[in-house]
Amino acid sequence: MHPVARTLVGPRAFGRLPTDGRAIVFYAEDGGSWPHFEPILRHLTGPMGRTVAYLTSDASDPVFARRDPRIVPFAVGEGFRRAYLFQTMRAGVVVATVPQLGINVLPRSRYAESLGTRYVYVFHSMASTHMIYEPDGFDHYDTVCCCGPYMADEIRAREQAAGLPAKELVEHGYGRLDAILATAARRERHPRPVNDPPVVLVAPSWGPTCLFETCGSELVGELLEAGFEVIARPHPMTRKRTPEAIPALLQRHGDHPRFSLDTGIAAQTSLHRSDLMVSDWSGAALEYAFGLERPVLFVDVPRKVNNPGWADLGIEPFEAWIRESIGRVVSPDRLGEAPALVRDLIGDAAGFREQIRDARAANIFNVGRSGAVAAELIAAKADAWLASRKDDR
Repeated sequence: MHPVARTLVGPRAFGRLPTDGRAIVFYAEDGGSWPHFEPILRHLTGPMGRTVAYLTSDASDPVFARRDPRIVPFAVGEGFRRAYLFQTMRAGVVVATVPQLGINVLPRSRYAESLGTRYVYVFHSMASTHMIYEPDGFDHYDTVCCCGPYMADEIRAREQAAGLPAKELVEHGYGRLDAILATAARRERHPRPVNDPPVVLVAPSWGPTCLFETCGSELVGELLEAGFEVIARPHPMTRKRTPEAIPALLQRHGDHPRFSLDTGIAAQTSLHRSDLMVSDWSGAALEYAFGLERPVLFVDVPRKVNNPGWADLGIEPFEAWIRESIGRVVSPDRLGEAPALVRDLIGDAAGFREQIRDARAANIFNVGRSGAVAAELIAAKADAWLASRKDDR
């Protein structure tokens, strides 16, 4: 394939691409999708020499700054404009990390069946598929790239319970984990000066029952009073859905010399600086533990549930049963115990490192090479599609 002319124009320009320019299409709901696609794209556009179309609903998506001749980005907006594009799309392989494909706001193409379009899902979290996602989150994808064997079990159970046809499940892994591992391997971790306090990163999920929306300010206060340096890293959705939570946190702790706020969720600086993470039901806790091999203290706020019937499958979610293997759990009613637990976890960091490595090896596919696995899958599907459309080229 040859690189096509680069453009930043929207849906109509995408429709004018030649057939081979539409063989591989990525869709990003926002700029936060890039870290999950980047390992796959790096392999596709590098060693494999493929050109891809990159559709994004975020005009400030980092893809626009890359100037990569083999990644052709299109700003496609949201709402009706995006829905119409998806409904009329003529493409080979469409890769997305957005659950609930197939609903009105993000439909499958009306031409998908006749053209043989294949929809491939890539996860943006290592959390289980059946509690934090809507029940039909993955029903309308043809292929799901699973992070680990637990996801395959959950999806098969969902298919059986709902009477759905079996979709293709791929032993993929998790690209952001691979990126964190690679960065950690390149960084020199210098011993912390004796007089410097340990650094605790507080990085929860978002929603009405999550940490910063409930008891996060109290927790930060306990940690600061105990002498730790604390970095608060709220999820971007916290600012959107509960904007009052962060100003309240800053009002109480913003002037403290050992407190800081990190809003760069795609960056890794605060991850690598910290000795331990405090979280709730966030997928970031799994990235942190498996990527940096450091423990997590989980505050046991109510579960984040978007599927009220999740328990009907009879499968405990990965993010619930893995917690004691990668850290410890504290009740939100007993936050006064958090500083002692943090000290214990940091003090036993070497023991947890081995425990975390064992848990990662047992539960996550293709650690360190997930990008190549997904790229080869996508390229093979694109080649098959192009062979079937040879008369259109």
